[in-house]
Amino acid sequence: MSLALIAVFFMFPNCASLNKTQKGAAVGVVGGGAIGAVIGKASGNTAMGAIIGAAVGGTAGAVIGHQMDKQAEKIKNTVPDAKVERVGEGIVVEFNSDVLFAFDKSNLTGDAKGSLNKLVTVLNEFPDTNIEVQGHTDSKGRQSYNQSLSVRRAKAVSGYLTSEGVNSSRITTKGFGEDIPKYNNESADGRTQNRRAEFLITANDKMKADAEKAAGK
Repeated sequence: MSLALIAVFFMFPNCASLNKTQKGAAVGVVGGGAIGAVIGKASGNTAMGAIIGAAVGGTAGAVIGHQMDKQAEKIKNTVPDAKVERVGEGIVVEFNSDVLFAFDKSNLTGDAKGSLNKLVTVLNEFPDTNIEVQGHTDSKGRQSYNQSLSVRRAKAVSGYLTSEGVNSSRITTKGFGEDIPKYNNESADGRTQNRRAEFLITANDKMKADAEKAAGK
C-alpha cells in the first residue's frame, strides 16, 4: 500500500472502507512517522500528525487500535463536555477553552475541574498511554501573548491532571498559540472553537510491547 493511498484513507475517511482499527493496522507499512508528517502538514492538524507519527502499524497497530476504540468510547460516555475523535492508533480529546477557562485567563474554573476529574477517571483506568496536552488560541491579540497564554493553559491542565493522580511521566505539554487553527478565525464562532485545549492520547512503550506480543500469537 502506498504512502499516498494511506494518506487518503486518513484524510478522507468517507472514501475508504476501512474502519479506524483497520486504519491503525495500515500505518507502519511505510513508516508511521512519514505518514504523520505528510498528513499533519497537509491537514494543518498537529494532533492528527503527531498521533499517526507515533503509530506502530501492522497487526500490533490493530491491537492498539482496538484498545483505543474502547477508551474513546469510555471518554465519550464519561465526559460529555469533550469532543472525542479516534485517529489511527490514538485519540484526540478536545475541550473548548470556554469549558476550562475564563476569557483571557489560564487558571482553571471550578466547572473545568469537574470536567477534568471525569477525564482523569478514564485516563487512570487506561494507564498504558501517553498524554500530550496542547494549548491553542484564536488569532486575536499579539502573537507572542497568544503563544504565552497557550503554554500557561496547557501547563495548568497538565498540572491539574497530575494533582489528581495521573502519573506525570505520562504527560507532556505544548503551546501553539494562534499558529494551528482548526476552525475559521474570521468568524466569532470559529475563534471560540480555536481557543481550545487538546489531549493527544497514544500508546506508551508497555502498551506497544504488549500489542507486539499479542500480534505474535
